[in-house]
Amino acid sequence: MALSLIIIPVVVRSTETMLNLVPNQLREASYALGTPKWKVVTSVTMQAAKSGLITGVLLGFARITGETAPLLFTALNNRFFSWDMSSAMANLPMTIYQFAAAPDDTQNMLAWAGALIVTLSVLGLNIVARIIGREKK
Repeated sequence: MALSLIIIPVVVRSTETMLNLVPNQLREASYALGTPKWKVVTSVTMQAAKSGLITGVLLGFARITGETAPLLFTALNNRFFSWDMSSAMANLPMTIYQFAAAPDDTQNMLAWAGALIVTLSVLGLNIVARIIGREKK
């Protein structure tokens, strides 16, 4: 929940910027052809700003992936998963930190595995964004 509150302003601001970069002449030409407003927004404006919108979502996701402070203050450092939002919860950044500082080699390897999971999730999202944002010919 804390991370979702952090990503909202980043995505909203980048979306607003990208939609403002679409030329008004493009919208006006669509209106001149008799296109309804909802069709102009979905087909013309969104298609013109698609790569910028995807970039904004990627920037927001990258920001929350690197944010550990909200998790340290809100999750309250529990090692076990919990559905109760008012109790302490497990989170990957804190687990990575604790396992990396542990003297046990097994926990050190698990910390590296956790870091790999975070890295692969960002890579996976970038690949999906590239596939979605690809120009169709």
